[in-house]
Amino acid sequence: MSDQTVDVLVFSDDVDTRKAVIGGVGLRPGKGLPTINWVEAATKPGVVEKVRGGDFALLILDGEATKEGGMSIARELSGILDSVPPVIILTARQQDDWLATWSGAAATVPEPLDPIVLQETVASVLAGDR
Repeated sequence: MSDQTVDVLVFSDDVDTRKAVIGGVGLRPGKGLPTINWVEAATKPGVVEKVRGGDFALLILDGEATKEGGMSIARELSGILDSVPPVIILTARQQDDWLATWSGAAATVPEPLDPIVLQETVASVLAGDR
């Protein structure tokens, strides 16, 4: 089992969504994968500041956040940073998957969040399978 720890940022303006992601994935998304140190952000400026100052293995962004959604944040990050970690977008509708992909997402997870799907997606992205 990996002794490594990685930082994963979860963004949503809804604290319950952030808690659902963290609780759904847990501290280790799969056997042999690193332990996750969760970092939370509730605003776009918070995401940008933390990503600029951190070394994240993965970003999980709420595509349904009000004011500024995860898809537009992902797109903006790719325009202002030299390197952006892989991104998972939480989507409300399957029809939004193409837009999430356009914004640079490695994967999407539909809402309502299924902890198994969420954990498998995070494990897959962290393992480099997506």
